[in-house]
Amino acid sequence: MPHDVPDCQTWFSIRFKRPVLLTRHGKARMEERGIPLQMVADLIETGEITPKNEHNLWIGKSYPGRNDNLICAAVALENKVVIKTVMHRWKREETP
Repeated sequence: MPHDVPDCQTWFSIRFKRPVLLTRHGKARMEERGIPLQMVADLIETGEITPKNEHNLWIGKSYPGRNDNLICAAVALENKVVIKTVMHRWKREETP
């Protein structure tokens, strides 16, 4: 992955121009599902955005070599990018 992310729970997003905060719940789900921090950082920077409402969105992306695609982060856009949870086997909802 091209993004330089320290081994911690916060970093800066170039895409969103604000810090990223990985919540305890998000980190636990990420670890439970075998999704490395570098992949989550790449997901935030390059994944496809699906808005949920004014302040919340999903960011999803397929990764070669994983049989549980799509990987998705449920994110709240505040003064930080707050990653609430990280999912796998996610399916985008069809919009009417």
